[in-house]
Amino acid sequence: MKSKLVILSLLAAAVTTVTAQTKEKFYSEKAKDNVFISVGVGAQASMNSDNSFGDAITPHITLSLGKWINPVWGFRGQVSAWSQKLNMKRNAGTYAVTNGAYVLTPGNNDNYETFKYVTTHLDGLMNLSNLFCGYNPDRVFNLSAFAGPGLTFAKDRSDESILLNNANGTYTRTVESGDIKPMINGSVGLLANFQVNKYVSVDLEARGEVSPSIFGKYSNNSYTDGAVSLTAGVTYTFGGKNFVTCGAKVDQSAINDELNKYRRELAQAQADLADCKNALSNVKPAETKEIVKEVETAGPRAIFFRIGSARIDDYGKVNIQLAAKVLKANSDKKYKVAGYADKATGSAGWNQKLSEKRAQGVYDALIKEGVSKDQLELVGFGGTANMFGKNYLNRVVILE
Repeated sequence: MKSKLVILSLLAAAVTTVTAQTKEKFYSEKAKDNVFISVGVGAQASMNSDNSFGDAITPHITLSLGKWINPVWGFRGQVSAWSQKLNMKRNAGTYAVTNGAYVLTPGNNDNYETFKYVTTHLDGLMNLSNLFCGYNPDRVFNLSAFAGPGLTFAKDRSDESILLNNANGTYTRTVESGDIKPMINGSVGLLANFQVNKYVSVDLEARGEVSPSIFGKYSNNSYTDGAVSLTAGVTYTFGGKNFVTCGAKVDQSAINDELNKYRRELAQAQADLADCKNALSNVKPAETKEIVKEVETAGPRAIFFRIGSARIDDYGKVNIQLAAKVLKANSDKKYKVAGYADKATGSAGWNQKLSEKRAQGVYDALIKEGVSKDQLELVGFGGTANMFGKNYLNRVVILE
């Protein structure tokens, strides 16, 4: 009867230590997980106000290195380069001499200036598919948004020269290249990934950005220029995408059912104990008295833990104190302190370390209670499944 009460108490204590999770969460367990590199090629078009869209298109290449912290959030650095065209209509026109001064009248002919550039971007990534639809490792298509600051490096245009043609009253203006100048830019965009396998995806990226004009006061666009780019490319994820869950979903109704079951069994055991006491009180003593000494023997005992934790709670400390008393009374026997973890939560490496840490904690607590270390064998079994039919009951140290 005493053993039954102890076992029921242990099981009830185990259930009350479960921490319910309403939603699964995932993360990159190691710094090297979910690191990727991307290359892309495409085209860019300057959005200068006087540009003809088709004439302003230039080649565009990108190289990116980044990391997904979890299935929704990530970051990357990107370098893009090639050339850009801007319309400089004011670079040609007619002139006249009025009151001894030259008056320049810009013409309407398109006059494009081309310059080379290198742009760096630091983008924050947000996977919209995982954000709104939940993480699915087998999803083929993912749509992400990104935004962030950057720096564009190009030679500025700081000096000009004007050539007058007296024969026909026209002029041309040439804007000279100066020093390489960094300019802060900002951009936003969308990134579509088509997953080929765990390691490789095909990408389609659209970006819009704005920055100060490399032509400065000679720009036709109020000192600022915009650009849009479209690239197609390939992304390789080192080691493949690898996210682990922070916790598992717990059915609260199932927990309540288990609690009610243990409460009914405990109430029945208490009623049986009361009946035994009543029966013993009505027994007449015999002339020959038999002295019975109750000797405790050590059976399996369980100390349960919260998800992801190796801390022994108050219920566990009581169980350890009871176990230590029995172990010291049976000093000629050896016992195994076996640690376990929930296989459904975390990676195999994490669960192995967690099971060993739990077993070590119980081992140390028993030694502190006076149990000889020669009686104990320490072992961690890592992540296990369905030892007692429920995942959360696998977060346990068993002493046997």
